Amino acid sequence: MAAVDRTAGDQVAGPTARRMILGAQLRRLREHASITRADAGYHIRASESKISRLELGRVGFKDRDVADLLTLYGIGDTAEREQFLGMVKESNNPGWWQKFNDYMPKWFDDYVGLEEAAARIQTYELQFIPGLLQTEDYARAIITHGLPETANETAEGRIALRMRRQKLLHRPGAPRLWAVIDESVLYRPLGGAAVHRAQLDQLLELTLLPHISVQVVPYARSGYAAEGAFTLLRFSEPELPNIAYIEHIAGGLYLDRPDEIERIGRSLDRLAVDAETPDRSRQMITKLRAEF
Repeated sequence: MAAVDRTAGDQVAGPTARRMILGAQLRRLREHASITRADAGYHIRASESKISRLELGRVGFKDRDVADLLTLYGIGDTAEREQFLGMVKESNNPGWWQKFNDYMPKWFDDYVGLEEAAARIQTYELQFIPGLLQTEDYARAIITHGLPETANETAEGRIALRMRRQKLLHRPGAPRLWAVIDESVLYRPLGGAAVHRAQLDQLLELTLLPHISVQVVPYARSGYAAEGAFTLLRFSEPELPNIAYIEHIAGGLYLDRPDEIERIGRSLDRLAVDAETPDRSRQMITKLRAEF
């Protein structure tokens, strides 16, 4: 079984995605060799649970562990082994977001890495403009809980991270972003009228791009498709499962089981039906902008 081909789409994958791809490849090799996780763990002086975490891409890889596993799985071809070990190095390279570690909660690290590798991002928001579409002042109003004058180093670091994340929308081969927002989001003037006007302007500007769509769920049809905000990340790499992300006040929850993703998908389908079309949504935003 060969390692993953280095396709053009795969080249943009950061270390988080690389780690998951490598883990999936090692799992397939183990299963092909009919070796249990317990036996694989014993072979590298580790536990069965560590093999599980490695195969899910939840922890970093060591060259020695991967080399020993490849030997156990019967991979003796030098070129193939070098390709796997090259992926180990790439998966352990720091992502650009690592420089924001002092300002970013640990549970958000994986999300930024996965977002960077996604081919399609689908998100639903009931309270805020999605982070990838926010202006700096709008983000500052949210992060400082409406008190931008109190922004400290940590707050400014989080704002800078959010602005840096937005660069993925303007790179070659940018992911497709589809955002569904509740109508109430458009009427909530976070940061004041001037900030709100600038945010609406940016929303209108970004939705002119062919890979960015925004749909607004009007008051009359909101509240049924989903109970809270969430994001679904889809990837072009077959080794990467679709992953849903739900953020709460104390952390973030990642969902990737098929039944969970199916339920999220059904919610997105319902939202697409309940929401106004992208063109009609732009008209709503344009009309509201004229009122501010």
